[in-house]
Amino acid sequence: MGGVFIFLFIYYNYKMLAEFKMIGAGLATIALSGVGTGIGFIFNGLLDAVAKNPSMARVLFNYAILGFALTEAIALFTIMIVFLILF
Repeated sequence: MGGVFIFLFIYYNYKMLAEFKMIGAGLATIALSGVGTGIGFIFNGLLDAVAKNPSMARVLFNYAILGFALTEAIALFTIMIVFLILF
């Protein structure tokens, strides 16, 4: 009879572990909202700067794309962490 209780204990702990993995993965995706906000700030700054100095549009666009790429890298790292948590 004691073996049945041990089996049930292990089974329910394994089931809880899977549920906690899902919760952790969901919480880890909160960083994606920061990435979206950061990208919005980057292009907001680009539009403001081009409106003030249109002759610098080409250089400013290159800087904006660099900032976009670096900010998007954070999103890719977040997704990588989520997959590491889940699997």
